[in-house]
Amino acid sequence: MKKKFIALAIITAMFITSVYARENQFLSTPPKTCGYQVVNTYPHDPTAFTQGLIYHQGELYESTGIAGQSSIRRVELPTGKVLQIHRLQDSYFGEGMTLWQDRLIQLTWVSKLGFVYDRHTFQQLQTFTYPTEGWGLTHNDRELILSDGSSKLYFLDPDNFQLVRQIEVRDGQNPIDKLNELEYINGEIFANVWLTNRIARISPKTGQVKGWIDLTGIIDPLPTPKQDAVLNGIAYDRDQNRLFVTGKFWNKLFEIDIKCQ
Repeated sequence: MKKKFIALAIITAMFITSVYARENQFLSTPPKTCGYQVVNTYPHDPTAFTQGLIYHQGELYESTGIAGQSSIRRVELPTGKVLQIHRLQDSYFGEGMTLWQDRLIQLTWVSKLGFVYDRHTFQQLQTFTYPTEGWGLTHNDRELILSDGSSKLYFLDPDNFQLVRQIEVRDGQNPIDKLNELEYINGEIFANVWLTNRIARISPKTGQVKGWIDLTGIIDPLPTPKQDAVLNGIAYDRDQNRLFVTGKFWNKLFEIDIKCQ
C-alpha cells in the first residue's frame, strides 16, 4: 500500500510539474498580433454611439449609448438604414447587447439595470440587475458574458442573470482592462479594448489573450474630431463566416478578413 501511495504521489507531482511547465511556456510566448483586409464597406449612421452590434438573418441589431440618445435598432446592412428603433428613457445610458434565443438583452452603463426585449417587436419583456457597470455583452450558447470596463469577464445564467463564474483577462501576466464590446466567435471571446484600435481574442476558459487584431488605419481620417469616436462594435455572421466592425460615431461599417503572417 505504501509503495502504491508513493507511486501515486510521484505521478501526481509529475503531472502538476508538467501543467506548470506548459503554462509557463504559454505565458512566455507573446500572443500573435494579426492585421486585417477590408472585404466590404457599408454605410453606418454617424450619429450612432455604438455600444453593441449583432448580425442575425441578414440584418444588424445595434445598441447605442449616451443619455438621452440611447436606443436599440434594427439596421439594413447594405444601406445602413434604420428599419426599427426603440429609444430608452433619457436617464439611461445604453451599453452592450446580445441576442439570446428570440430576446435582445441590453445593458446600461451605471444604472446596474438591464432590459430584455422581444426581437421582433422591441417590446420590453423584463428588467434585471447586476452589481457592476455594464459595458459589453455576448453569449456562448450556454451563458451570457458581460464586461464592466475592468479586466474581468462575468458569466451569467441567461434565465435568471445570476453569476456563474468569472475570469480575469491577461496577456501573459499582465491584466488587460477596459474590455468593452464583446462577440463570441468560434470558441473565443473577441473584445474591443476601449480607446485602442485593438481587439483581443480571449480564451473563455483561462482568460488568456490568445491573439490580437490590430485595426489601426481602418478608418482614416476619422469622420469626426470627437475623442470618443473610437473603435467599438463587433458582429459575426456564423452562416457565412463574416466579421463586421465599426466604431462610435463612425459613418462606415466594415466587413474584414483577419490576416496573420
